[in-house]
Formats: sequence, structure tokens, C-alpha cells
Amino acid sequence: MRHKEVRIWLGLVLLGGLVGSSVPVAGQMPPDSLFYSNPSASFSPMPAVPPNPHLWTSTLSTPNSSGNANTSWQTAVQPPVMLASSQPGSFQYPDPGYVSPQEYVPTPTSASPSPIADSPQTSQNWPHVLPVGAPATTNVAGNSSTPASDSDGSASSEITLEQVREEARKWAWTKGDFKIVPYGILWFNMAYETQRTVDGDYALYVYSPDVRDYDAFHVNARATRLGLDVSGPKIPFFCDASSGGKVEIDFFSPIQVPENRAGVMLRHAYWEVKNEYFRLLAGQTWDLNAPLLPGTLMYSVAWGVGNLGYRRAQLRYERYIPVSNVVQFALQGALAVDLADDTPGLNGDHEGWPVIQMRSAVTLGERGPGKRPITLGFSGHIGEQFYERNPAIDTDDGKEKTWSFCVDLHMPLTERMGVQGEFFTGANLGHFMGGIVQGINPTTGRAIRSTGGWIELWYDWTKRWHSHVGYGIDDPINRDVPTGGRLYNDFIFANIMYDLTERFVMGFEYTHWKTHYQGRSPGDSDRLEFAAKYSF
Repeated sequence: MRHKEVRIWLGLVLLGGLVGSSVPVAGQMPPDSLFYSNPSASFSPMPAVPPNPHLWTSTLSTPNSSGNANTSWQTAVQPPVMLASSQPGSFQYPDPGYVSPQEYVPTPTSASPSPIADSPQTSQNWPHVLPVGAPATTNVAGNSSTPASDSDGSASSEITLEQVREEARKWAWTKGDFKIVPYGILWFNMAYETQRTVDGDYALYVYSPDVRDYDAFHVNARATRLGLDVSGPKIPFFCDASSGGKVEIDFFSPIQVPENRAGVMLRHAYWEVKNEYFRLLAGQTWDLNAPLLPGTLMYSVAWGVGNLGYRRAQLRYERYIPVSNVVQFALQGALAVDLADDTPGLNGDHEGWPVIQMRSAVTLGERGPGKRPITLGFSGHIGEQFYERNPAIDTDDGKEKTWSFCVDLHMPLTERMGVQGEFFTGANLGHFMGGIVQGINPTTGRAIRSTGGWIELWYDWTKRWHSHVGYGIDDPINRDVPTGGRLYNDFIFANIMYDLTERFVMGFEYTHWKTHYQGRSPGDSDRLEFAAKYSF
């Protein structure tokens, strides 16, 4: 018990120390150099997560900014909408597994004018460029620059904040001091695979032909999601930081029901307060470790084959530290739920201390329209799981650590092209979608260790045509895996996407999968998938 208490107090002291060292004095404003534009999350505090070229981009018709000139920060929805900008390389893609937390748009106040709000024109839409959770700006002086020209010589289209605010007034529901913006994605996909995969409607790994040796054709709309972004009043206790929240669902409930009567699954449900210096969040959202997402069309975004991280309830704190116009740091910490292991033969339960997640990131390079900074992050977690053995197998109970160490890199190369990827190593990662979704060996009761990652190259062919090519791998240690368990999993993917409109995208994707088993024949599958996503 003493060790548990020490670990709990260490986690609380860590979060408390960050909070105490970072909450700004009321009325204090950052220098202009703190602000820069963020492509995938409108305008928000410092670098927390590098942008995925696959993320939805906010469009003119959905931001939740009231335009109230007496409010220093207003909410802007991170809507599931793709905006095809005329700027080369400025394309954002629908994200099958991710809608980032709502971000904030700075608006002017009589006491402290914002360099963003004062700028007559600020583009929201620079792709593959900047980290999610970074303050927005046009330039150090707070003045807009002349729009860049496309490769064909035409001027880039830009969206002003006044247009955003005016449009937001039409969409937001108002209830007292709260404003609510609904959003959604109507998502259809169908796929043919030469060997049956798990889950089928999306792929995690391939069945062994000893178990299921046949092809399959899948059609579904369960990835459709609905959400509400909420912005509320400023909180005096947090130095007048703005408050907000998000609720989001889709229809991939794990409860087994007929596919045409899909159940609801909670994706996000949290409240937050934040300003340009910090963010405090409580509720369910994405893990801190390994925050990037590959640009695949699949709902499962390479889970089980190199992409670590999922969603869980947590208390999170983020601290944003500017150093110069070309260097910025972010420190993040979270106390998260230790999800019970559902491995057959094990009955999991919560331990006496939370999972502790940490991440630090640095953004290198100039920031703003047309800039392409590099973002590098180091993250990980430590926790413990308690489980009861199935009496039919073994009466001994046990505890196993869960831990990870991760590296993420986002590196634009040109205006149209870039690379990104992640590396991880750790143990008992099943509930983080690692170890080929295996956590504990039910025979030995020991954690399964694994190493893996993914890498991709993205390229924007034109304003409307975009492609991603990548590779992922998850490779557990063979001796940790039980008979019939999964030893190795990898895949390659290549896709082509077309923006029919700002709100309607279609794409085709080819993936090749290979899964090896302990004591069974390996699975091998070629999968061709079509997806169409209409957002509102």
C-alpha cells in the first residue's frame, strides 16, 4: 500500500506542480511571437500534437465563435469538414479514427488586443505543417501578409476571422452563457479482402487460414459520427481562461448486434479550460502517448499494426512554453484510467493507482502561413493492471505493469509533400492497441512485450487529389505469446483521395496484410476499400 500511495502522490504532485508553475497572472498577455496558425485545429495554444495531414480542417460554416469583442477567447469547432484550399499542399483529410479536441479562436478585447483578431485576413488552412494545440498568428507583428500564389499563379483564398464569426452565429445554439455547435460525418465504406480480417469492417490483423480461410466483402455505415462542441463562460479561478467541452459518438459499439442495428459508442466526453499558456481537461479523449495518426482511409487507423494509442477517461494538464519564433516546447501529463483486461481467461479490474501518461514536444522552424516546421515528440506511460484468473484455468490472481516509450515525428518536406511516423516499445499494450491488441498471456499471466511503429509519405497531386503511402509493423516477443496468439503483424497501404466539394470526399485504398501466429498458419490478405464521407 505504501508504494501505491507514493505513486499516486507522485502523479498528483507532477500535475499540481505544472499547474502552479504555469497559470498566468490575470490580464497577462503573451508576446506576439507566441502566436501562429494551426492548420488542423483553428487557433489554439502551443504545440501539443503535430497535425495529421489526415485531419479534418475547420471550414467557414462550422466554427463556434460568437464574435463577442469582450471575450478574449472563443471556441472554434474542430469540425469533421475538409476544406480544399487553393494554397499548394493545403489539403486536410477526413480522419476515420480521430476528431481532435475543440480549440479556441482568440478575439479582441478592449484591454488586450489579439494579434490574430486584429489581422484583417488569417488563413485557417495550412496542411501538414503545424502542431495541434498551438497559438495562431499571421506574423510577429500581427499583420497579415500578401496571400501566396499557387503554382498556377492564382492567389490563395483566405478566410477572415470576421467571416468565421459571422457564419458561427448562424450555427451555434445558445443557452445562457453557453454556445453549442452540432457536427457530424455521414460515413460509408465498402471493402473486399482476399482473406478474412478482424474486424472486417475495419482491419486489425488477418485470421489464420486454420481458423477462417475465405474471402469477404463488407459494406457498412457504422463509422458515421455525431458530436457537439460546447463553449462556455470564462472561469475567474483559472485567470479568466475560457471553458468548453465536447461530446462525440459513433456506431461501432462493441456490443454484438446486427450490423444494420448498430449500437452507440462514446468517443469523446470532456470539459476543459485553457488559454494561450495552459490547458486543463477532464473526461474521455485521446491518449497522450503516440498522438499521430497515419493517413489511411480505414476507421482503425493502423491500430494493432504499429499505431499505438486509443481513447480513455483522464485528468490532463498541458503547459505551453515559447522560446523563440523558431522554437517552442509543450509539456503534457495525464492521470488516466487503467482499463481492465478482457483477455479470455482473465477477469480484470482497476488497480489502486492510475495510469500516468507524459509527453514532451518541440517544434522547430518558422511558423505561420506557408511555413513548414518540424515537430518531434517523446511520450510514454506507466501503470498496472489487476486481474483474477478464471478458476477453471488457475486460481492465482496477479498484477502486471503496463508501460510504453514512444517517439513521434512530423516533417514536411515541401509545400506538397512530407513524412511522419511513430516508434513504440513497451509491455501489456493491448488496451493501447499495441502488441497486436494483446496485453497479458492468459497461460502464464505475464505481460506481452512488443515493439513497432509506422511511417508514411503524403503527397498532394493537385488541389483536389491527394495520396498517402505507408508501412506499419507490430512485433511482440515470441516467447511472451501463448499458443494460438499473434506473433507478428505488418501492412502496407496506398490510397488516392478526391475532394468533390469542401464537404464531400471519396477515396480508394489498397492494403496488404500479413499476420503470423504461434502454432498456426500465417494469415495473408489483400484488401481494397472505398470510402465516402460527407460532413456537416
